[in-house]
Amino acid sequence: MTQPDTLQEVLLAEPRGFCAGVDRAIEIVERALQRFGAPIYVRHEIVHNTYVVADLKAKGAIFIEDLADVPPGATLVFSAHGVPKAVRAEAARRGFQVFDATCPLVTKVHVEVAKLAKEGYEFLMIGHKGHPEVEGTMGQLSDGIYLVEDVADVARVHPRGDKLAVVTQTTLSVDDAAEILAAVKATFPHVREPKKQDICYATQNRQDAVKLLAPAVDVVIVVGSPTSSNSNRLRELAQRLGTPAYMIDAAADLQPQWFEGRQRVGLTAGASAPDVLVQQVILRLRELGATAVRKMDGVTETVHFPLPRGLGDRSMAEAAALAAADTSAGASSRS
Repeated sequence: MTQPDTLQEVLLAEPRGFCAGVDRAIEIVERALQRFGAPIYVRHEIVHNTYVVADLKAKGAIFIEDLADVPPGATLVFSAHGVPKAVRAEAARRGFQVFDATCPLVTKVHVEVAKLAKEGYEFLMIGHKGHPEVEGTMGQLSDGIYLVEDVADVARVHPRGDKLAVVTQTTLSVDDAAEILAAVKATFPHVREPKKQDICYATQNRQDAVKLLAPAVDVVIVVGSPTSSNSNRLRELAQRLGTPAYMIDAAADLQPQWFEGRQRVGLTAGASAPDVLVQQVILRLRELGATAVRKMDGVTETVHFPLPRGLGDRSMAEAAALAAADTSAGASSRS
């Protein structure tokens, strides 16, 4: 008996979609809108997702890149990616009421950079040029921090002294970052590594889930916006594992020809993609012939980050201090 060659089943990666940092950032904007009324100004997209940004715009958020576009006395939110020190200083100078939605795991990297810089360290930052998180972390220092995007970049770094530390963008490919870090350690044997890897628990978990998902399906769909670093890494990972993979912003982006001759589709979502988009994609896949939806076994994430003072019960400093403990809880759920 021949097997059917049309779409039969959707296999859902677990975990997928929103992480604790994204949940917190969106809630900060929504609570600020409720408490202070529209407009609320947000520096850069709060998270890299078209649907989320459009939804918050409809509720009264205004997204800007230049603080000169924010009127005096306004309420300003920093995005989840973090900001350079110069931006914080300018916001304070202009007298804005500021709520910081920087993910506490990114804040942890900023704190490490500031601490080690006082001890005379220079830094290698593994990350993607132009990404706001990279700009925010590198902007914690005026000099002495060098961007490394790939293995070849490592040889181009010429630190001034012997004290060198490495930090990492939190949303990188775990495998790519490990390869670059190996090159860093080979070139600079005494480099100081973070006590705990900078790549966040959610990025790790979603990539681990795709490593299980991709070999079990004929094609992988990643729900995520083009600007989302962690979503792009999921698509790249599936392709590296030999499975055709496509990243989409919404269900309308699905192309029927992707599923011709393929029985099983794997579905995941980047950490900034809301579940409503995943559900819409499932409905569209059913229209294209899928008759079953099955969830893979995977990690249950329990990490939660508190809101900043004025919108929640704790200050940003307390939120950052709790990040390591919360991440450890997330890590223990992986074991």
